[in-house]
Amino acid sequence: MANASIAVLISGRGSNLKSLIDACADDGFPAEISLVISNRPKAPGLKHAETAGIRQAVIDHRDFETREEFDAALDERLQAEGVDFVCLAGFMRLLSDGFVDEWRGRLINIHPSLLPAFRGLNVQERTLDAGVKIAGCTVHFVSPELDAGPIIGQAAVPVLPTDNVSSLSSRILEQEHKLYPQCLRLVVEGKARISGAVVQYDAEIQCVGALLNPPTD
Repeated sequence: MANASIAVLISGRGSNLKSLIDACADDGFPAEISLVISNRPKAPGLKHAETAGIRQAVIDHRDFETREEFDAALDERLQAEGVDFVCLAGFMRLLSDGFVDEWRGRLINIHPSLLPAFRGLNVQERTLDAGVKIAGCTVHFVSPELDAGPIIGQAAVPVLPTDNVSSLSSRILEQEHKLYPQCLRLVVEGKARISGAVVQYDAEIQCVGALLNPPTD
């Protein structure tokens, strides 16, 4: 069976793109990245695609008068490529309802919080201001509502008394690089599927373990 074709959409440095590229380089991974699209011509993440020999495209949102026109150009390129799934990896654009509906169940995003907490921007600053003791990241299917689609997987990290935005962001990003490829694998293999408003796993997927902060003796 042929590997699933993946497009990754980026706007910046592409660290999660790099983690997906590395995962897809494994012969046992069920997907391959066929295209990387950036809405910013000088996005550093395009270098990761170039190094890996992956086709790149720039669709600059500033060339379009409306979000819908930009999304139509984006969809046209994805359809022409024969893409099966789309991964957002630091893609800093709100997608129109029509685009999201077209790719429902095949459009995945990663967000640096334990959703539904701290949707939107400035996540780690808000996390620290709220005084929470456990933070993390979430991979989810994209829905028209911002950062609100069915959750595929999450990873948690402790918030340390000495943390600032930079240190907490770095600790979470380390887990993002592990979580995103794993969740993509589950989706591509059909082991994580949307059921109503949530995602259900196959029975063989075992979820165990706990993180306590502060820890018990």
